[in-house]
Amino acid sequence: MIGRVYGDEIRVLRGITALGPGMGADQLEIAIEEPDPIDAASVLLLPASTRPRRIICAGLNYRSHIAETQRGDSDYPVLFAKFASNLIATGEDILLPPESQQPDYEGELAVVIGRAGRRITEANALDHVLGYTPANDVTFRDFQYLTHQWIQGKAWDSSTPLGSVIVTPPEVDLTTSAIRTIIDGETVQESGLDLMIFSIPRLIAHISTFTRLEEGDLILTGTPGGVGYRRDPQRFLQPGNRVVVEIDGVGRIDNSVAAEPLNRSADDEGER
Repeated sequence: MIGRVYGDEIRVLRGITALGPGMGADQLEIAIEEPDPIDAASVLLLPASTRPRRIICAGLNYRSHIAETQRGDSDYPVLFAKFASNLIATGEDILLPPESQQPDYEGELAVVIGRAGRRITEANALDHVLGYTPANDVTFRDFQYLTHQWIQGKAWDSSTPLGSVIVTPPEVDLTTSAIRTIIDGETVQESGLDLMIFSIPRLIAHISTFTRLEEGDLILTGTPGGVGYRRDPQRFLQPGNRVVVEIDGVGRIDNSVAAEPLNRSADDEGER
């Protein structure tokens, strides 16, 4: 179910169970609230969009991150995709697979699409935004750099925390907001959101040129400098770490890190 947040209470919206095609900003605006509020602390919060058809992510979208990777600027954003199965909510464990030895953090601002559109202009792009929430584009570097394509390092199941609360555009001035990533109490990334190279309207315009964006789709807008892979010495996520991504005026996600349980697969069972 979906609800509006009022302090420590949630007012459930009648008849709306999830964001998705045909169920976005227009329907939320007119939805009727159930009369009895729910204590927010008493419910399990899910990711803000649980079944997005598209999760499009921007890479190298802060000059501080470009500088630490020693890459050049581009006139077109670096884009890659994730899947709905990658998403977890704040409070859930980031699962580290046994196959990777280089799990890394990437605090990011996520954009939630609220109105569908194709070939959206920059001037009209924000009309298609439902709101914003924090995200952590956890990346497995040893897999990312196996090829020039990044998806094998970015799209692991149960690895990408996404906020549960969407803050609408009128509620926040992103030009004065900062994003920071904190591991075990230490700030490892921090930047103003105004330092993004490709703005949110530009990203929406570029992406909607080649695919129709629909309600509930997500755009992750890139991470600033300070990632673990580029540090000296390198710093990778370890079981037991606690990772927070917070964005001024938007919110925070707080996740522990754990090793993925080693359950035998169906293929393994077939070999017995």
